[in-house]
Amino acid sequence: MHTFIEVDHYQCPKGGHRMEGDVFLSRKNSTENRVISVLSDGLGSGVKAGVLSTLTATMAITCVAGDIPIERTAQIIHQTLPVCSERRIRYATFTIVDIGQNQEVRILEYDNPPYVLIRDGELVEVPKTVARLPSRYGRKTMIFVSSFVAQPGDRIVVFSDGVVQSGIGTQAMPLGWGNAGVRRFLRELVQRDLTISARELAQRVVQKSLWNDALEAKDDITCGVLYFRNPRRTLVLTGPPIAPERDKELASIFSVYKGKKIICGGTTATILSRELGKQIRVCLQNLDPEVPPPSEMDGADLVTEGILTLGKTAELLAGNLQGGIQAFSVKHAAHLLVEHLLNSDIVDFVVGTRINEAHQDPSMPMELEIRRNIVKRIAHLLEERYLKEVHIQFI
Repeated sequence: MHTFIEVDHYQCPKGGHRMEGDVFLSRKNSTENRVISVLSDGLGSGVKAGVLSTLTATMAITCVAGDIPIERTAQIIHQTLPVCSERRIRYATFTIVDIGQNQEVRILEYDNPPYVLIRDGELVEVPKTVARLPSRYGRKTMIFVSSFVAQPGDRIVVFSDGVVQSGIGTQAMPLGWGNAGVRRFLRELVQRDLTISARELAQRVVQKSLWNDALEAKDDITCGVLYFRNPRRTLVLTGPPIAPERDKELASIFSVYKGKKIICGGTTATILSRELGKQIRVCLQNLDPEVPPPSEMDGADLVTEGILTLGKTAELLAGNLQGGIQAFSVKHAAHLLVEHLLNSDIVDFVVGTRINEAHQDPSMPMELEIRRNIVKRIAHLLEERYLKEVHIQFI
């Protein structure tokens, strides 16, 4: 089984701001088996910082994806970014992680806290070379470049200075959490759970930083994690097969699949219940006016209604999920489906193509798309925004 690179991040803005001044962007090129991630921290906070950090991260990804050498990329960004007239420093810092074929990793750091490499539950020190870029004020700017070959189980953790400076001025942390404190925390988390996902690890770091700041961030806080792991798979079955005689094929796909199994659609669930001899039980707790409640069936990790739930799932995936899903104390079926999808690396959709006349009713709302189009939209979001591997089979 090939190693999958799970990439995820978590962040929160400085207290009193609605927009983060940090940005974490990633791009995946499946044909080249390449992943590029950039964490950029804009000077200050709010909209201006967010615009500059987005500009920086976008430039970095575009240059590296265009095979411009990583050091030359840093020089281009350095020459392009404006300089603060008072503090005489660049308006954004950045860390670039470029993962190529054979899991060869190159990392460039400019003024961000040093990244952390975790291997077998231990922190690994990677030698770094120093390059110097000229400044318009005559000062030299240092960038650090390192390279190594990643191994299965490795985690690369990058974070902004809002993490290391969290808790500064408090009695417990007068100088802030610091790099050493963050590294100890990461090591303890991974040693307690060697399979902790990139998503959860990033979330735990940001939540701890926010706790250090008494739940009101003194700066933008961002953590990104890249995790080399055996892929976690999820099967999503939705819609009845084109012909009833293929119902047994649908049941066979469900039975032999190795991974999480999700059923979306009442007709689909009824077919599997009949073919496999399993009962369906509707869950009437946590009812929601927007999304029908989930159900339970032995062998399935989640059973939901079809079109409405899939439509809401696409809406959630298209929105900003940083802190969104976890903020709901009561989660409806679409929240649960999103969590399963984001906690997976490879998602296999099996889509029935029998037409349900109810979904062609012109009196239904315009946003009620045909099932296959919603699935394609979800697949696109998972691939482009969340760097998942998605396969769709029509039956």
